[in-house]
Amino acid sequence: MQGIRLISAAMGHLDDFNGAVKQKISDLLGFEEDPMCVMSYRGYGTPECLHLKGRVLQDQGIKLREEDASVWKNIRNMYRRFESDEVAGARVRAYFGAAQQEVVTDEEGYFNVEFKLSDQLDDAVQTGGQLWQPITLELLEPLPQHSEPVKVDSEIMVVSERAQFGVISDIDDTIMHTAATDLLKMIRIAYLGNERTRRPFAGVAKFYHALQQGQAGKESTEDDNKNPIFYVSSSAWNMYDLFEKFMDFNHIPCGSILLRDIELSPANLLSFDHESHKIEQIAPILDDLSHLPFILIGDSGQKDPWIYQQLLNDYPDRILAIYIRNVTPKDAKRQHDLAAIAEQVKAAGCEFVVFPETQVAMEHAIAQGWISD
Repeated sequence: MQGIRLISAAMGHLDDFNGAVKQKISDLLGFEEDPMCVMSYRGYGTPECLHLKGRVLQDQGIKLREEDASVWKNIRNMYRRFESDEVAGARVRAYFGAAQQEVVTDEEGYFNVEFKLSDQLDDAVQTGGQLWQPITLELLEPLPQHSEPVKVDSEIMVVSERAQFGVISDIDDTIMHTAATDLLKMIRIAYLGNERTRRPFAGVAKFYHALQQGQAGKESTEDDNKNPIFYVSSSAWNMYDLFEKFMDFNHIPCGSILLRDIELSPANLLSFDHESHKIEQIAPILDDLSHLPFILIGDSGQKDPWIYQQLLNDYPDRILAIYIRNVTPKDAKRQHDLAAIAEQVKAAGCEFVVFPETQVAMEHAIAQGWISD
């Protein structure tokens, strides 16, 4: 393992060196810099405190792709996503209502904004009647020569006290066909396709809209009592725009998408702990929204059942139900493990549903009175 760490460190230094050399050559030859891009990842919070993450990159020119785009175009887009030129030490100012906050990006170009809201802003948010509130990000420096000011309008999910419950959902093989249990097929879907070629499971959009509406269903005309939805995945932040567009195309409700910072090194790939990552992403949501119970949705292909059982143990009174899409029906050992977990979860007073089709989960939620019929 020590050898792997040394190789990874060497790769990191080489990457830094290559970046410096590329910048030096561009300066000497007078090449025009790529325009700066501020990526905003939809945040969330309460009327008291808001969280938002983002990243400053040089624009890689990733284009929206049509369904019949060539494999080469899709590969080129994916390469550009992961060959991102992050901007360390960039200054970004965030505007939310009358509040402002200035932050600086880390060595990977990421920044985190946290607004502690005053009573005045609290009232403004509460009376706005909207689940999603506008927020603006402005890049202060660096700015390439001859560049227009870089401003990005985004939005942040402000969860009302009137929400009935929250939803935390996996993405791959839960709402989207990914074939995570088949490595070659997964690579083909994930890296040779695009946001239009990926396919949602049948009924997902309808089910998630019903969960967002809750008991009020479509009869409710107020937006601020909608239930918040969070999408948590072990995929890289580099995939964020693809997931966001996929959900828009397939009419899946907006939610905060929480991914991970991935370093493509041998040490990172061999030591990555899927279970720890998801718990680290989900626990702050449960802590920040302590007034809400949650429904957890995942699949049987990876570790979601075990992760969700651990969260139930850590937050025993906060989990209404665990829904697991069964994508491994022919795996006898996995089915046996699911049955054992189901027994333990139900003994703890929580619903545990393994569903082959989305309709089964929807009917269960209707029977529990969580969503409208």
